[in-house]
Amino acid sequence: MAANGSFGLDTKQKIVLSLCKRFSLDPRIFLEDAMEKDIKNLYSNIRKSAGASLDANDEVMKWIAFADSVPLDSKSCFGVLNGLNDDLSLKSVLLGNGLKPSEADVIVFSVLHPLLIGLPNEEKEKLPHVMRWMDYIQSKEDFGELFERIFLKKSEFEPQLEGTKNTVKAETDSNAKKTLQNIQVSDKSEADASIKKRDAGIFIFVSYCIVTLFILDFKKKGMGDTETTQDKKKSSGTDAVEKDKEISVSLLNIQVGLICKAWKHPSADSLLVEEIDVGDAKLRQVVSGLAKYCSPEELTNRRVVLITNVKPGKLRDVMSEGLVLCASNEDHTGVEPLLPPEGAKIGERVSFAGGPICHPDVTFGTHRINVANLSRMIDGKPEDVLNPKKKQLEKITPHLFTDDKGVATFKGIPFMTSGGPCSSSIPKASIK
Repeated sequence: MAANGSFGLDTKQKIVLSLCKRFSLDPRIFLEDAMEKDIKNLYSNIRKSAGASLDANDEVMKWIAFADSVPLDSKSCFGVLNGLNDDLSLKSVLLGNGLKPSEADVIVFSVLHPLLIGLPNEEKEKLPHVMRWMDYIQSKEDFGELFERIFLKKSEFEPQLEGTKNTVKAETDSNAKKTLQNIQVSDKSEADASIKKRDAGIFIFVSYCIVTLFILDFKKKGMGDTETTQDKKKSSGTDAVEKDKEISVSLLNIQVGLICKAWKHPSADSLLVEEIDVGDAKLRQVVSGLAKYCSPEELTNRRVVLITNVKPGKLRDVMSEGLVLCASNEDHTGVEPLLPPEGAKIGERVSFAGGPICHPDVTFGTHRINVANLSRMIDGKPEDVLNPKKKQLEKITPHLFTDDKGVATFKGIPFMTSGGPCSSSIPKASIK
């Protein structure tokens, strides 16, 4: 741990958010513990909740210990950074033999980022391998907008050919050679001719290598492709459709439920456990981070809206089989579950029909989309179980929000039920 015994809450919050994004977990249930727990316990709880094994993670624990040992100011930590710079001189990432960032890379990056973001350029130049590694991790890992990007000045490669260096010196040498040639004997002249022939061969060989590398790089970037215009348009259209599918709200199975029973989580003060009726023979058990905002009594017999096709998993040893959707204001001081209308039927699926479609290009809030793409985003069959590796939920939730009247929407299209739209008392709120 650092000298003063604690990392700032912001740093540990960012570690929690980074790891939860990597494991496709809801970070709200861990943020409450960020102040009280150290990095090791936060990491263990997140990994355990993700259903990942804790075996064979000695190397990760070593890097967590390293993260705990980093001083909190850039001046004091320079010695530590120098050691890390030496360690990174022979590898691309902290763990593993390849190029894929590990959980250790995510944790150490989160700790070092606030120290390195404001480091003067002359200090950064003393840590070339650390800065190269930081740039690589921020490019490879999906942090969203969690970290301000570190911009590095990268030198451009300008190849110098043999025979083109020091033009003035070459001209001087040439004049000197001419003078010497007048007084050299024939065997010396032959030796000079041999040297010139060798230099010319080297120049030709180097030129050939550079041209070959340029052609290979040209082909690699697709500059030499001979696709027709029609093929390119077809590929572009396919990419657009695939991108629409990734943020299609139809992937989510959002249903109306009734909380029959609620109680405090046995081992986490910030969590509540609910038994929810969604029209199935068996009640669905869900763990939610609502203990700070609602009491079990307030939730009992309350209607809610929940995603029922998330991958089941244990949260602090208690199985959770869904995600209750809640509206939250900007500073998270107000959080409440979305409320379906009284006329909505228990178990019915929320739809997104009836959006304000009136033009081929429609604007919803700050979003402007094409109607053809819109139909792909709101129509379709939900996934049986969302795939955490595809991060489908993380791509959709940024487009869920309440409007100025508190109506829950996806890109401005209301959450509709047979009884009307779902809503919240918190207007212009994010929904997660």
